[in-house]
Amino acid sequence: MITVWQELLALEVESGSVLRVGLPDGRVSTFLPDAGPAPDGIVVEDGIVYWTTMGAPETDPAVPGEAGLDFSARNGSVQAVGLDGGSRRRLVPPGAMTTGKQLTSDGRGRLYWGDREGHRVSTVRVDGTGLTDLVVNPADEGIMGECVGVAVDPIRGHLYWTQKGPAKGGMGRILRAGLEIPAGRTAADRSGIEVLWAGLPEPIDLEVDGDWLYWTDRGTPPTGNTLNRAPLPPAGEQGAAPEILADGFQEAIGLAVDGEAGIAYVSDLGGHLRAVPLPGGSAAGQRHREIASLGPLTGLAGISAGQGVAA
Repeated sequence: MITVWQELLALEVESGSVLRVGLPDGRVSTFLPDAGPAPDGIVVEDGIVYWTTMGAPETDPAVPGEAGLDFSARNGSVQAVGLDGGSRRRLVPPGAMTTGKQLTSDGRGRLYWGDREGHRVSTVRVDGTGLTDLVVNPADEGIMGECVGVAVDPIRGHLYWTQKGPAKGGMGRILRAGLEIPAGRTAADRSGIEVLWAGLPEPIDLEVDGDWLYWTDRGTPPTGNTLNRAPLPPAGEQGAAPEILADGFQEAIGLAVDGEAGIAYVSDLGGHLRAVPLPGGSAAGQRHREIASLGPLTGLAGISAGQGVAA
């Protein structure tokens, strides 16, 4: 039985910490103060918290803000720790990945993430074995080949990911491929990859819930800085026009959908954590609300009552 979430884990990117946020009261405490440099993606599976880091960037003091941060060094990571705070470990060895972005699980013992500057989507088993690239884009594609958000649909056997393109560029895409690479094909082979949506403002994190694909977009308003959804398209068909569920975010990034509660949670680099009731869900008709205002936030993960995070 699915249990409505009681808490969220939220990544505060500048402090490098994992925060614990109570629902619905918004009470905030620190779950892990030292997650590593620039944590970005997080998921909870079978009592274990897994997360990615982007790694420590090179900084250009002459260029302000994000544009002056170079994350191209291969110093990203995938790490894990128990919900009780113990048994911390690194799943991907140093130097094996570049920039860890959104992280997700298939619920069957495998993790998947976007490696932005690495131009790829990769997977590893939860015990740290079986590190495999599923998608590898040519380095000469530059920012157009950078992979950011990921979602998996193990029932239908699909992998979804975003390639956001230039900041505020209106060139973002959402793509789909099989979860398994067919025998005789490499991760760099583009056969079997579908471009479902193109020309999006700047799509970031993804989540599959039922027959819907949800995503955040940090691009230019009115269609950017939004929470979106669209039906999962049949094989060989383009995605339908997105439905905007919420707007007005300040660089929307993190996404966690509690389908049982009928609520999507969205975080942004402005530090806002919002709850958005989903059309047709059990919370439909309720108002959007801000749960907490924190430092700049990236990834989110829900915690049900049965999983219980240690105080």
